[in-house]
Parts: sequence; C-alpha cells; structure tokens
Amino acid sequence: MPVERKLMEQAVAILQRKGRVAVELAKRNMLGVRIGHAPLSNALSFFIDRWDDVLHPALVSLACEVVGGKPEATVKVGAALVLLAGGADIHDDIIDDSVIKGSEQTVFGKFGKDLAILAGDALLLEGIYLLNEACEDLEVTKKKAVLDLVKQAFFEISGAEAAEAGMRGRIDMSKRQYLDIIRHKVAAGEAATRIGALIGDGTLGEAEILAEYGRAYGILVTIRDEFVDVFEQEELSNRAEKEILPLPIILTLADESKKIALLRLIRGKITEEKIEEIVDIATSSAESALLVSEMRQMVDQLILKINTLRYCREDLQLLVTAALEDL
Repeated sequence: MPVERKLMEQAVAILQRKGRVAVELAKRNMLGVRIGHAPLSNALSFFIDRWDDVLHPALVSLACEVVGGKPEATVKVGAALVLLAGGADIHDDIIDDSVIKGSEQTVFGKFGKDLAILAGDALLLEGIYLLNEACEDLEVTKKKAVLDLVKQAFFEISGAEAAEAGMRGRIDMSKRQYLDIIRHKVAAGEAATRIGALIGDGTLGEAEILAEYGRAYGILVTIRDEFVDVFEQEELSNRAEKEILPLPIILTLADESKKIALLRLIRGKITEEKIEEIVDIATSSAESALLVSEMRQMVDQLILKINTLRYCREDLQLLVTAALEDL
C-alpha cells in the first residue's frame, strides 16, 4: 500500500503544478534580455537558475480557476509577478546582509552588493514590462485594476521592509508589531488572488473571499517559516546578528521566566548544541502554543469561506491546512 504524502509535500506539488508554466515563461523572458556586461549577466543567470517562485503565479491561477475562469489566461501576469518578486527578493537579501539562504549563496553573497542591486533592478524592469504586456490582453478596466493592485502591493511591501529594517536588533517588539509587519510583507498574496478572481470574472463577493485568502495564506506560510528558522543554525545566526529574531523567540522573550536563559543562548556564536536548547524553550512556550492555536482558528475560518466558492476548492483548502503541519 503506497504511503500517503505529507500535506506539505502535497501543497508543494499543487503550487508547482499551478505555477510552473509562469515561472518558465519568466525565466525565458529574463534570459532573453541582452545585457552588455558579462558579470551582471552571470549574476542574473545564477539567480534565474535557482529562483523557483511558483507561489504567486499559482495563487493567480488557483483564484481564477475557483471562480470558473481559465487558468491559462493568468500565465503572463503570473510570470510578471515572478520577476517582480525576484527583484524584490534580491534587494531584500542586500538589506538583510544575507550571503547564504538555505545551503546556497545569494546573488549578494556571490557577486557583491553592486551587481546584486543591478540584477534586482533588471528583474523589476523586465517584470514591469511583462506586466504591461500581459495587461494588453485585458479590457481597459481590468488592465487598470491589475496594474493598480500590483503597484499598491509592492508599495505596501516596501513600507513593511522599511519598518522591519527599523526594528533590526530589537528584542522588545510586541506580538502586534511583528504580525503587522508580516501582514504587510505578504501583500502580493492578496494582489495575486484578487487578480486571479478579476481575470476569471469572479463576483465581488468571490473576489473579497479570495483576497482575504491570499493575505491569510501568506501570513500562515510566513509564520510557519518563522518556526522553521528557529531550527536552522545558519539562518538563526544571521537573524540574531543582522535581522529580527524569529517570531517564536521574540514571543518567548516576553516571558520573564524564560528570558535570561534564552538571551544567553542567542548571544554569541549559535552552535548546534545551543539550537537544541533554543528550540526546546521557544517552541514549547505558552506564547508559541497560543500563536499556533490562532493559526488554527484562521485556517478554520478560511475553510468555511472557501466552501462557499463554486469550483476546485480542494486545492485551496489543502494549502492552508498544510501550513499547520508539524507545528
């Protein structure tokens, strides 16, 4: 009897299936750009080979499909979002001084700040160009709506990144402050689902449900990643030194009975031995348990709303449910 895949593996498969065509289009477009400077071209090629942002185009496609639209009509817009998110991601690595993500170097880590800035700029410019090209296939009112949604989302994300940079090194952030930054950083998720509903000719009610879904799904996935970062030695070390500590640690530091022990562990070099203790304290705290409970409530509410939609609801349900797996 075959072993059933974990929910997160199924979620990744959905995102890959729904977003892959748009990602490949984005890569082809970017590789077709002629840049008369070999090091910059190499930096872009390095990024494109490793960049696999299926999330945003998948959300556009799923939102279109769930209101009865044709997902293939979303490919160009999805590809534009891939490029725009890619440019923002490179610039974010520079702000965070991230030379390594996971087990691989970032563009900033391999090619330095100057080429990373220019590579990010190139992706943003090509993304804007492709977005305008994609919108030429839409009627005038839809074109304006899509352009406005993308513009507003990336302005919102920029504001959140600036707010996050201003909090760097602080351990006294409130839960509300932290979650507010996360909420604004995932604005592209809401834009993606609104755009999908728009292209699929969804009703106003459907568009509002999907907009809430896109934002909430982004929040859920981001909080999940905050928990994951507590387990990752290199990521946690970089965040402790140059960024904001993961949310479960910040929440646990508010507990005076755990604060001294946790501060001792995150100061100085974070070793594998320290990671085990940090994980034990931060992920088992009452504050972290409450956060997971709030995530579960969010998922339950989303599923109730998704059930009122017309088509293909199962994929959307699985995505949000998978965000809770193993927490």
